[in-house]
Amino acid sequence: MLNKRRAGVIAILDLTYDVKEIHLKLINPPTLDFIAGQYITIEVTEMKKSPPTGVVTTHLNSRPYSIVSSPKERSEIRLCVDRVGNGPGSSFLHALKPGDRLDYSVPMNYFKINEDDTTALLFVATGTGIAPLKSMIHDLLQTGSPRPMILYWGLRREEDLYYQEEFKVWSEEHFNVGAWKPSSQCPDTLRSNGQSPREPHPRFQYVTILSQPSPAWQGMRGRVTDLVQHIEKVDKLSAYLCGNGGMIREVREILLSKGMEKKSIHFEKFY
Repeated sequence: MLNKRRAGVIAILDLTYDVKEIHLKLINPPTLDFIAGQYITIEVTEMKKSPPTGVVTTHLNSRPYSIVSSPKERSEIRLCVDRVGNGPGSSFLHALKPGDRLDYSVPMNYFKINEDDTTALLFVATGTGIAPLKSMIHDLLQTGSPRPMILYWGLRREEDLYYQEEFKVWSEEHFNVGAWKPSSQCPDTLRSNGQSPREPHPRFQYVTILSQPSPAWQGMRGRVTDLVQHIEKVDKLSAYLCGNGGMIREVREILLSKGMEKKSIHFEKFY
């Protein structure tokens, strides 16, 4: 691993039965500059059994994980990690405890917000694809960007829900006044309900949709592609997608069919 750095685990939150948020305190160096949307590569230990002897040996591997925290938190970073079968990366990270240390690389990739753009922002995620998008949204809110944002997040069941309270707070605390032209800049789901353009309107809204909810679920049912299908105007909209490859392919096809330019669709495939 090039440009190896060191961090220590200071907290682990169980977000769901199979998703953990890992809080890392940066040790060497003690701070990190990164752009919202980037990932770090973690050095993980993998146990392998060598046929035909059955001897178990230890190997070092590298696995990329998107940073879920804001770039403003320079001395700490947080990762959102789901358990993927016997995957060496998720198995290693899910076994960590406070006090453990790990090695990681400098932030990488170019999945980031185009700051030269002034369009409204559509974020679409499935599963832990929420990680880089949450970092982007938080950074935009913290820096006072006036660009209206909406997040469509697809999960399966109620027990898969997390980050809902945090998103609720963001949507209630951040408003714009006057600069928004909903008829031309935003999909229907971003439009104010009868508000005039001079009235306060949320800078951030979110919709979480479940594909396999229980009968008691009061929220949206279906897939994120169902939500994207209902967007009417895309000419002043940019999209940022992250999650499984099937979702990304379908959402891109829908947006392109509605007239969105390829350069306005940004994505990162997790699996």
